[in-house]
Amino acid sequence: MSYWTHVRAHLMKDLRLEWRSRDAMNAMGFFAVLVIAIFSFSFEPSTEEARVIAGGIIWVAILFATNVALNQSWARELRHHVLDALRLAPAPPTALFLGKALGNFLFVMMLEAIMVPLIVVFYNLTAAGSTMDLFLIAILGTWALVVNGTFFATLALGTRMREMMLPLLLFPISIPAILCMVQATTAALTGDDSPLEYIKLLAGYDIIFTVVCLLLFETVFQAE
Repeated sequence: MSYWTHVRAHLMKDLRLEWRSRDAMNAMGFFAVLVIAIFSFSFEPSTEEARVIAGGIIWVAILFATNVALNQSWARELRHHVLDALRLAPAPPTALFLGKALGNFLFVMMLEAIMVPLIVVFYNLTAAGSTMDLFLIAILGTWALVVNGTFFATLALGTRMREMMLPLLLFPISIPAILCMVQATTAALTGDDSPLEYIKLLAGYDIIFTVVCLLLFETVFQAE
C-alpha cells in the first residue's frame, strides 16, 4: 500500500465512525450555536459594528468547538486497545496523523457551513469585501487549529485529564493564528483594508506547524 492509501484508509475510517455515531458533529454544533446565541442575545450591534466583531465571535466559537471534536476523535482509538494496534501496525504513523487531521478538518468545515448562515441571520451580516478571501481564510484558519489540535490531542492522551490538558496546550500556541484569522476576517468583512498580509502570515503558520507536527508525531505517538 502506498503512503496516501494509508492516509485515505484512516480518513475514511474516521468519516464512517462519525457518520454512524455523529458524536463530534452533534457536540460541536450544539456548542457553537450556543456561543453564537449567547453573543447575539447579549448585544444588538448595527450592521457596521457586526462586521467589526463578527470575526472574533466566529473564531472563538470555532476554537472551542474544535476542542470538542479533537478530544472525541482520539477517544474512539482508546476503546478496545485500538491505539495499541495502530502502534503495532506497519503503516507510517504520519499517515495516521494526516488522516486524522483531514477528518477533523472536514468536520470543522461542515460546522462552519452551518455556523455562517446562522451568524448572517443573527447579526444581519453582509460582507463588504471579497467572499473568496473569506473562503480562503476559513480554509487556512481551520487547518491551523486542526493540525495543532490533532498533534496536541495525541500528546494529551497519556494524561489523566486529557479533556483539560488539550485546551491548555492548544490555546496558547494558537494565539498568533487566531489573531491573524480575526484580523483577516474583519478586513474582508468591512472592506476597509486588504486581508492579504494576514492571509500570508496564516499560510506561513500552517506550513511551519504542519511540518513540525509531522516530524514530531511519530515520537509522541510511540511514547507510552
